[in-house]
Amino acid sequence: MNLVVSSLVIASASMLASRIDCQFARLSGTAMIASALAFAATPASAQEHILAVDNGEVNCQASKSDLTRIALKDDQFVSVSRVQSGVPSEDFSIVHEPTRGDLYLSVPQGYSKPNISFFGTTQKGFVYKFDCRIVGAGALQVFVANADVENPIAPAETLQAFAPLEDRAVGLVRAMFEQRPVTGFNISDAPRAPVNVGDLKVQLITEYQSPTMTGKVLRIENTGEAPLILNEQLIAGDGAIAVTISNPNLESGQATAAYVVVPSGK
Repeated sequence: MNLVVSSLVIASASMLASRIDCQFARLSGTAMIASALAFAATPASAQEHILAVDNGEVNCQASKSDLTRIALKDDQFVSVSRVQSGVPSEDFSIVHEPTRGDLYLSVPQGYSKPNISFFGTTQKGFVYKFDCRIVGAGALQVFVANADVENPIAPAETLQAFAPLEDRAVGLVRAMFEQRPVTGFNISDAPRAPVNVGDLKVQLITEYQSPTMTGKVLRIENTGEAPLILNEQLIAGDGAIAVTISNPNLESGQATAAYVVVPSGK
């Protein structure tokens, strides 16, 4: 092994384990956002906080017998679009409050549909499709933030072509830890099936590939009853350019992340 990246400053093991577990839900680039996942409060709450994407769908709740307020973070609605049947008992109402740009929804008594849906256009040019499930009594509030604004995509790491191999490996490890793209590397975020090596369960989570180097993000779990100490040789074997293990001391049932850089083809 040419280099063990001991100088790379990485956060605590618990933070890294959380990061690696979160990668199960990641897709390449902004695909997690593009899938329009909304992170809402529990159904029993009178408030929902939702992360939405431009042109995506917002799944929320609307009060059956009271007002529902929909507010945007650092933005405001400028228009809404919906279809009306012309039958009073089948049409819900939307009031656009001009000062803050919020929407107030209400459904008529006897409204029979299980949900209400409409499109909202914002001052910043975002368009959201709202599909709100009608629930019981009590006023509700829905707070919507734009995912691209809240979590902007980090710029791509660029590895200097003529830099020493060890320096480029350090840059690749840093990019893998920060979940950033790297110029010239293809990223595969489809987790592979885990393999058992003794009492260790090892799973490849993300792979960065270029013609010269391959970076691998691994999730490693101690499935045995006794504590285990991980080392670079155990994780990567011969020929690795760089290895970083977030927490080499694993108690029973504990998991950690490892970042490995090898020459491409190995």
